[in-house]
Amino acid sequence: MEPIQLYTRTGDDGYTGLLGEGRVAKYAPQPEACGAVDEANAAMGIARAGAQSDITRQMLLTAQRDLYKLMAELSATQKTAPQFRSIDEARVTWLEQQTDVVTAMVVLPREFVVPGDTLPGAYIDLARAITRRAERFVVHLLHDGIIENTQLVRYLNRLSSLLFVLSLYENALAGVSRVTLAREKAKSDRA
Repeated sequence: MEPIQLYTRTGDDGYTGLLGEGRVAKYAPQPEACGAVDEANAAMGIARAGAQSDITRQMLLTAQRDLYKLMAELSATQKTAPQFRSIDEARVTWLEQQTDVVTAMVVLPREFVVPGDTLPGAYIDLARAITRRAERFVVHLLHDGIIENTQLVRYLNRLSSLLFVLSLYENALAGVSRVTLAREKAKSDRA
């Protein structure tokens, strides 16, 4: 049996192939967006590995699998994109439903939260921040007419909301009754 060769050398010129005909520079908007989604997925993997709850782990895994489908559509040419389309309104609705379930289990702060009260919560917050960056790249593709599926943006937007409440949920599971807020309380408020 011959060993499998993991490298192709086809990207050594600084270009990468799309799903369909054509090659683009690795710094072009489509590879940038795919790279940001891939980073979000990897960060969600760290979050899943560190999560305390089976609920958190399952929601993250399902979303990670969705992100692979999302990346396929982002990597496609306009001609081939419809055959890779699987992120639709139903997937966005699933995220909304999961977010509502978790929101009912946590206390939502009325101010900005500083990440880092627990390691599992911080991992999820990192994934959320990277997801927001991925969303900005995908919005760029949509506004420039490179992609047509508006559900990709909606999905990433809702995913960041789910990640926010999952972070609060993981913090609560670890016994954090009050998350750290961005605004430091005045001395009179602390008493």
